[in-house]
Amino acid sequence: MTSALNLPGTLVAGFALWAAPKGIGPYIRQHFLDTTFRGLYHVNEFDLALLIPYFVVLILLAGYGAHRYILVYLYYKHSKNRTTEPAQKFKELPRITVQLPIFNEQYVVERLLDSICKLEYPRDKLDIQLLDDSTDETVEVARELVERYVALGHPVTYHHRSNRAGFKAGALAEGMNTAKGEFIAIFDADFTPPEDFLLRTIHFFADPKVGMVQTRWTHINRNYSFLTQVEAILLDGHFVLEHSGRARTGLFFNFNGTAGLWRRKTIEEADGWQHDTLTEDTDLS
Repeated sequence: MTSALNLPGTLVAGFALWAAPKGIGPYIRQHFLDTTFRGLYHVNEFDLALLIPYFVVLILLAGYGAHRYILVYLYYKHSKNRTTEPAQKFKELPRITVQLPIFNEQYVVERLLDSICKLEYPRDKLDIQLLDDSTDETVEVARELVERYVALGHPVTYHHRSNRAGFKAGALAEGMNTAKGEFIAIFDADFTPPEDFLLRTIHFFADPKVGMVQTRWTHINRNYSFLTQVEAILLDGHFVLEHSGRARTGLFFNFNGTAGLWRRKTIEEADGWQHDTLTEDTDLS
């Protein structure tokens, strides 16, 4: 069964919609063509001072939103490029130095050292540096913890600076002077990497073109409160969508300052850690 388009009826309906008292035609005439109040309002400096920042922020937010949509599109478009396992592996594991920069972290430094000392990696190819810039009781706590783990056979060394020149970047740079590893792993004080972290990530460097590996952050206290749930969602969006979307597409993405590994040669060829910026991780990236 087929039906033909009733052209006269369609035209009548369209005209009625246009000419109705509250139709499209009256709306256009009232809002765009009515000149009754033309010239009543004149733009002044106060209005411009409000409107210009408003529209600038509006445009920036719209651009940011569009950027996020693009990243989501790239994430799914290049899903076939997802990285799960390294393409090749080292025949012999290289030496790794783990750097742990801390500052007044007496309440979490024990948990940090405990998790780092549980990392599965040959002890003769692992060095752990506790880079302490603390100015409080953390100094004594950290030193005692290092002595305890050294007595247990763990390759941990304690480094304390009397001045905080360069802050975290300065501590990492100074640690590089005594680091023995070909690769540098970095963890902030509130991180607890899984035991197989190094074994799962180091083999990506078997590709000589890889200079840095950034891993995703997960959360110990995701469900502690509504605030932590919101923060977890934001961080998940950054790591899962933004980082993955960029990496899968072959675009630039940055190191996040912790939970990642660097090829030492890459750091040195990039002139090392610079402390002339608050975002030394992005600067080095």
